Amino acid sequence: MVDITQIMRFDDLASKNSPIHNLEGRIKLISTIFIILVCVISKELFIPIILEIILLVILKLAKLSYWDSAKRLLMLLPFGGAIIIFQPFIQPGNIIWSYSWLTITDVGLNWAILLLARMIVSLTAIIIYSSTTPLQEMASSFRKLKMPRDLAMILSIMVRFLFLFVDELAAIRKSQKSRNFNIHSNNTPYKWRVKQVGYTIGMMFLKSYEQGERVHKSMVSRGFSDASEMFDEKKSPEKSDYLYLLSIIIIVIILEIIIIKYSGQLGYIGQNLAIN
Repeated sequence: MVDITQIMRFDDLASKNSPIHNLEGRIKLISTIFIILVCVISKELFIPIILEIILLVILKLAKLSYWDSAKRLLMLLPFGGAIIIFQPFIQPGNIIWSYSWLTITDVGLNWAILLLARMIVSLTAIIIYSSTTPLQEMASSFRKLKMPRDLAMILSIMVRFLFLFVDELAAIRKSQKSRNFNIHSNNTPYKWRVKQVGYTIGMMFLKSYEQGERVHKSMVSRGFSDASEMFDEKKSPEKSDYLYLLSIIIIVIILEIIIIKYSGQLGYIGQNLAIN
């Protein structure tokens, strides 16, 4: 079973001190979304490759471990990789490999490579953002960027009480461990172990419901209503924040100019690999 207390360690990691950690939350969020959008609409490999190199430099500036970031990336890749892996076999084009009824086309292979490059860049940008921004700052950034008030309220409350439920689950698991319960042990029947895990999940649902009721009553007793507004810490971006965002925009513009003028000289990474 994965140690859920990693959530706390991730939040501690996001609270460290570095040039990237110290950037204003909205700037980091906007730059992450901008990089993902540019990467998603790119039709050549050149732009994702350069963006990934830039993100690796940012990773170094943020004092993050390449190895830990790579492990997180590998854990996320299968979610989209399941779609990418079938592209060479289902897209029409010139056949470059064939075995029985199984064929790989050049168009499908190129499209799969482009999709993989897009996914790696997008996931790397998200990993950097999540590793340099505490959860509460993420929620605050979304609110400042005019997220719908109800969604912002739900997100903020979720972030605030997430660690409370992590503590509750840790206490339950500690209690189970003190009674020699081990989900991986073969000394007890498999069905019994699964049933105990089900009891734990059900208990967490009940605790979540009860905690939600207590929180709502507490908020109502303090004057909360549908018209209530959330407290928003006023923190303006500094010159260094704008400089960071401007640098990314300028780099993307330069990359687009290079693609337009020198795509023929870039070889394979300058070719249009998207499906028309």
